[in-house]
Amino acid sequence: MRVAIYSRVIDQEDHSEIQDLFNELYAQHIEPVIYQPFFEQIIKSVKFSDHNINTFSVSDDLDESIEFVISLGGDGTLLDTVTLVRSKNIPILGINFGRLGFLASIGKEELKVAVAAMSSRSFVVDKRSLIHLDASSHLFGDTPYALNEFAIHKTDISPMIKIHTYLNGEFLNTYWSDGLIVSTPTGSTGYSLSCGGPIVFPESGSFVITPVAPHNLNVRPIVVPDDNIISFEVEGRSDNFICALDSRREIVPRNIQLAVKREKFDVSIVRLNENNFLSTLRNKLSWGLDTRN
Repeated sequence: MRVAIYSRVIDQEDHSEIQDLFNELYAQHIEPVIYQPFFEQIIKSVKFSDHNINTFSVSDDLDESIEFVISLGGDGTLLDTVTLVRSKNIPILGINFGRLGFLASIGKEELKVAVAAMSSRSFVVDKRSLIHLDASSHLFGDTPYALNEFAIHKTDISPMIKIHTYLNGEFLNTYWSDGLIVSTPTGSTGYSLSCGGPIVFPESGSFVITPVAPHNLNVRPIVVPDDNIISFEVEGRSDNFICALDSRREIVPRNIQLAVKREKFDVSIVRLNENNFLSTLRNKLSWGLDTRN
């Protein structure tokens, strides 16, 4: 078995856990293929097998021999991993070295359990939908999609903007606000939630449209089926605004045409059998806990 390992930056104090990961991979006869910049970070502090170490740098390097991609970091790292996997349908296993960890929900203390689950294939694969952006000019290169959300936002010092929003060409609403979020079910626990949006289950087949700091207080988030095409026209005093897919963003002109829809392919996220969406909500949001104690 061959697995790819991706990470951006791991703190020095966590390198002992990285060593444990490689030790367990070798013990299970799993060959690691390491993201080249990450390999250069850890080469002096992590001992590898005597075998030659294979690395990868871009998405095209992930061929059919790769059975899993292990993402080491937080949710942001896993979102980066999605842009590497693309439509290859390689399952992603996220091990949380970050903070909250909604997507990378496997704790670093569960490294051995996670590797053993991969080896014995005793895990669950969740299919997560993506959101795809179409624009009148070329945006976001070869990865015009996101796992969490698409967002329109005013630039830092500009006044609020008007976002005319349409469902399948029919007018929905004009949002006078700092911005607008269209999140997938996966993204409903992210930026959308912090702006007052609802939590929806990953398999719900929906988009959540959530305004950012709306001028009209009677404007509330709305959940729509994800077979809709949602299009936008933006007005404002500034010539530009921000267009974002997850953590990636571009400054775009006010007259650009934008529309989002469900991406043609899904992404596969590995979880351990005992970790489901409800347990993640309870653990990460501290539901049922009295913080006064």
